[in-house]
Amino acid sequence: MSDEEHHFESKADAGASKTYPQQAGTIRKNGYIVIKGRPCKVVEVSTSKTGKHGHAKCHFVAIDIFNGKKLEDIVPSSHNCDVPHVNRTDYQLIDISEDGFVSLLTENGNTKDDLRLPTDENLLKQIKDGFDEGKDLVVSVMSAMGEEQINAVKDIGTKN
Repeated sequence: MSDEEHHFESKADAGASKTYPQQAGTIRKNGYIVIKGRPCKVVEVSTSKTGKHGHAKCHFVAIDIFNGKKLEDIVPSSHNCDVPHVNRTDYQLIDISEDGFVSLLTENGNTKDDLRLPTDENLLKQIKDGFDEGKDLVVSVMSAMGEEQINAVKDIGTKN
């Protein structure tokens, strides 16, 4: 054995892993899959028959849940694919800063100030207009694989 010391750098955060394995043949439309390292929502699945070399193949067409890009992948149906852990959390909108960051109220009463306004023009307009009109807004934040983004907004009434 060598006398060298080995230092391993852990890139994972404590707690659950960012993805879990799932057999390709069991992933359905509207499910989630990781393609080219990006968390995606499956919009189309087609499965080919077993061929000369014995594996049925699944052809996935999916949309990146954060940037909306269309990605495709072909995987043997018996092989495992990575599936991202996707969470949705609702927060009440408190403030919008000049530099495009939002201040959100969490369930335990703390504030979350590390999220930017969404890049989707329609959603951005809904949030800014509602906020300027003094409405109480609740934003839905989708998180997967260490990324977070506002993906929906709800009006829960006007402030008193």
